[in-house]
Amino acid sequence: MLENIILVSKQVGVLFALMSVGFFCNRRRLLNDVAIKGITELLVLIVTPCVIIHSFIQQTFAVSLLGDLGWALATAIFSHVVGSMIALLCLHDRDARREGVLRFAAIFSNAGFMGLPLEYAILGADGVFFGAMYVVVFNIACWTWGVAVMCKGAKVTNLRSILVNPGTVGVALGLPFFLFSMKLPEVVGRPLQMLADLNTPLAMIMVGWYLAESGKCKVESVKCKMKGTFLIFKVGALRLLIVPLAVIGALVGLRACVPSLNPVMAVAIVTAASAPVAALTTVIAARYDRDVTTATGLVSGTTLLSILTMPPIIGFALWLFGR
Repeated sequence: MLENIILVSKQVGVLFALMSVGFFCNRRRLLNDVAIKGITELLVLIVTPCVIIHSFIQQTFAVSLLGDLGWALATAIFSHVVGSMIALLCLHDRDARREGVLRFAAIFSNAGFMGLPLEYAILGADGVFFGAMYVVVFNIACWTWGVAVMCKGAKVTNLRSILVNPGTVGVALGLPFFLFSMKLPEVVGRPLQMLADLNTPLAMIMVGWYLAESGKCKVESVKCKMKGTFLIFKVGALRLLIVPLAVIGALVGLRACVPSLNPVMAVAIVTAASAPVAALTTVIAARYDRDVTTATGLVSGTTLLSILTMPPIIGFALWLFGR
């Protein structure tokens, strides 16, 4: 358990080190509104599809993986459905711009930025493969259902924009590479990997920039500050405890029906589901003119809280599924 605590603490430290770069860039005026919006567009439209495509190319197709892969996809979908139900039932706010952010944050975890590194450290390459399936579901859901949740009560993009998005495009382009075990020539594959590697630093720098921006806004009352703290703990309880525990319960029930359930798959999905609020919450909040300050607070606040919640939950899953 102590090793897990150290591992998670290191990952959080890396994320906050990258956030501090964005914070510094804001304070020193190295990046302005126009520049950060350009970074957001690059992250959303170019880097995100590259991450998905690269995750598919890295895997070699095997028939034995199909069943486990199917269960990984099913439990990942279950995690997002449960998160959606809980968010719609428990999170309400008179400000539609903030309500959408709260619900999005409860549904979507930082499965890529924190989940994948943890899965590799704990489970190796097999854990990353199953974790990538969770990330695929995350990307498809976040650019369809997630955008709809975030933008309730505002102008939403048309149906074509919802169906044709970075998540679905990435899956459509990447899936054939896995199914047919195809590889890209180095002159194409290497740039693709380099663009995918930009995912975490770009997102964290952007979050740090918005964190500094929100810090410039003076808090008018103690009541306002207390409300923000309460929201972080409320969303944190749903995101970091309720959803992953529901996923563990579903996996236990699944194992009763499928005794040969892959324990690596189970722990990988629990790891992804127990991650803090997705950094993409800030990206989408900025892109669709939602409450960026609340989004940034939820990302940074739940990332800190995850130091306390992820180690026991992941440790319990490791013990429960016999890995």
